[in-house]
Amino acid sequence: MVVFTPESGVRPRTDEIGETMSKPAKIPVATKIKAVARARRGPVGASQHEDIRDAVLRLKSERIVGAAVELFYTQGFTNTTLEQVADAINVTKPFIYAHFRSKAELLADICSRAIKVAHDALNRVTAEQASATIKLETLVRDFMMAVLDHQPHAVIYSREETHLNPADREAINVLRREFDRRFAALLQEGVAAGEFVVEDVPLTALAIGGIVGWSPVWYRSGGRLTQPEAAQRIATLVLAMVRAKVPVSSGDVPAPSPA
Repeated sequence: MVVFTPESGVRPRTDEIGETMSKPAKIPVATKIKAVARARRGPVGASQHEDIRDAVLRLKSERIVGAAVELFYTQGFTNTTLEQVADAINVTKPFIYAHFRSKAELLADICSRAIKVAHDALNRVTAEQASATIKLETLVRDFMMAVLDHQPHAVIYSREETHLNPADREAINVLRREFDRRFAALLQEGVAAGEFVVEDVPLTALAIGGIVGWSPVWYRSGGRLTQPEAAQRIATLVLAMVRAKVPVSSGDVPAPSPA
């Protein structure tokens, strides 16, 4: 709208709030170039922000799990409240609910970790180009190290399994059965290659899994054996169980007696 005034005849055009509208400021060329560059790498920048956000969420979740592991391990699942978990890391209970819907879901996360690291060890071994004997020795040693590194998790699972929700318990059991199946396949590979003498492969796989899986119950840090020493001793015993006929990397298993 144009308004005439006695002084100048025309008053500058204004917007609705009465401020004088000025011409757009000239944008330096360098600024324009930077803006274009930012626009072009927009998706990458967004991905980086998502990565940072995910990392922060994982860090927060790990803080909760760490506090819960210590409390569940020392005083039991039923004797621990989410308020105690929150107090241990100086947060409120809603902070925990933002990551875990219930105490039972938090327990499921803890209980699933030991079997997941066992699968990780099995995945690494099966990817190797080595004899069945070397694979078995490596797997048992790495499996036991992983279990001992997660000793509280394994103890909590063995002690508190009945408190898991049925769906969570079944999901963990599926992982365990899959590990047993793949472990038995490794033993069968050794039998087929003439490296192992095993009469009942499925039963032997379960027995070896039980030996390693029970180690968090009896192993004590600072005792007679270090973790690597204990893991290697168990690996040696397992190779003796399957009567391995091929020399292994450790050299701890004696060669079979002459026929």
